[in-house]
Amino acid sequence: MSCYLARLERARLRFTVKSTGKSSSAVRWLRTGLPALALAWLPLAVADAHEIVGNRFFPATLGIDDPGVNDELSIPTVSSFKTGDDPSFRQLDFSAEFSKRITDAFAISVGSTYSRLSPPGGPDGLGARGFQNVETTFKYRLFRDPEHEFVMSAGLNIEWGRTGAASVGAEAFNTYTPTFYFGKGFGDLPDTFAWIRPVAITGQVGYAIPGRRSTTIFGIDPDTGDPTTDTEFHPRVLKWGGTLQYSMPYLKSSVIDLGLPDFFNRLIPLVEVALQTPVANTVTSGTLTTGTINPGFIWIGRGFQLAVEALVPINRQSGTNIGVIGQLHFYLDDLDPRGIGKPIFGNAVQSASFQRN
Repeated sequence: MSCYLARLERARLRFTVKSTGKSSSAVRWLRTGLPALALAWLPLAVADAHEIVGNRFFPATLGIDDPGVNDELSIPTVSSFKTGDDPSFRQLDFSAEFSKRITDAFAISVGSTYSRLSPPGGPDGLGARGFQNVETTFKYRLFRDPEHEFVMSAGLNIEWGRTGAASVGAEAFNTYTPTFYFGKGFGDLPDTFAWIRPVAITGQVGYAIPGRRSTTIFGIDPDTGDPTTDTEFHPRVLKWGGTLQYSMPYLKSSVIDLGLPDFFNRLIPLVEVALQTPVANTVTSGTLTTGTINPGFIWIGRGFQLAVEALVPINRQSGTNIGVIGQLHFYLDDLDPRGIGKPIFGNAVQSASFQRN
């Protein structure tokens, strides 16, 4: 349930200051899914959970995490994109995440991402591959209003330093991201706006706090023999975004049955926006916002969902072309409500056979 997006999309900022009597700066971006798109610095955050509030079903989304607290498994989540580095290179991410409810309102998720960087990526420009740092998200549902289809939750995502490969950008320190999540369906609108009732929005706001302010490496200039100092600053980052969804299951069950084939009645077209803005310790980074806009769709099956989205970078620093992300997501609380889908402390709930609205 972290950002894989939460965790799908995740972005890492690395800033270097070199001192040999003068200074310069460079910016490197690494984005992963998961666990992706999650959180972490972002969302590739792999984000992943689902929530039923009244007649409203909030599906697992890819660019940001949704407000749900449930038992679920996302495997695999696959994304491919060109990074915003100069020169740019292609990054391919494979992510997985498992979420488990401790109580009906509190869940813990664990996820990781395997990244493959094509040349000229990697520390030597020859490409690299390896795991990103492991991420854990603790999420608690604060409030749920079935009548107005509104839910909000709060959570803490921790990226555990030194659990991944430095060659693919995994940091050597922890990053802590307290996050607020919300979801709102428009099923409470009057009959005049019946066609808008299937619309729902979700959003998240998080604040990523690195466990280390900066990293300094001392060396010798090979040309002059002068001592050099390379300082990498780790800014605090505001991670924010939202989704706009139109639920065809909701349209059929709660508004009007258009007699469409079952395939279309299970679709949720949506647009996600997943962004990150450095807001503190930005000595060399500046405050440029980066991220992606992700149009796509989710298809809801019995106990699972399939999702595909485009990754459209908002600027050059976010990427150099349109990428793609896809995910297979299982609702464990539907597939095995009295076993692995049951809260550790609490009662089993009845499986939602469908409709998920």
